[in-house]
Amino acid sequence: MDVLEAIHTRQSIGKVKSDPVDQSLIEQILELATRAPNHRHTEPWRFYVMTGAGREVLGNAYTDIALEKVANLTEKDRALIAEKQKEKAERAPVVIAVAAAYSSDDEIQQKEERAATHAAIENMLLAAHGLGLGAIWRTGEPAYHPRMREAFHLEDYEDLVGFVYIGYPDSQKDRQPRKPFSEVTKWLK
Repeated sequence: MDVLEAIHTRQSIGKVKSDPVDQSLIEQILELATRAPNHRHTEPWRFYVMTGAGREVLGNAYTDIALEKVANLTEKDRALIAEKQKEKAERAPVVIAVAAAYSSDDEIQQKEERAATHAAIENMLLAAHGLGLGAIWRTGEPAYHPRMREAFHLEDYEDLVGFVYIGYPDSQKDRQPRKPFSEVTKWLK
């Protein structure tokens, strides 16, 4: 698959099989992620690969965050919430937490490094697609919670920017239509 076809046909795949993904494929995805453009060559991305029982780190953090929002629950209700939250971490056989590590306190530099880390995630999604895998980039409120920072032992100069769930596609979904570029483009001549 050439790069133009990969960009045109890639889509987020949230439903994947539980079949394990060979480590060499994940290593290829990570290698291609590090080929993303980055200002001043700071290479700000950091990856935390979770497989098997390693996904418990994420499941436990999801659980703690969810339980923090509710009070006066029975043990049964708490267990149900915990089970549901831990299932989020097991939606795919591989989950990669991606963080941006900032090289300075400069706000502009941090924005550029966050953008570079987002570009690395796009490379990951394209690489997974090119390797026949399904992938989806997820964030949401829990991704930015202090408990999630704690789960991955992030330093003050690091921010979590999302999770990439990877596995073999379980089903093919219909492509979502996109606006034509002409609707979101202004030509300045």
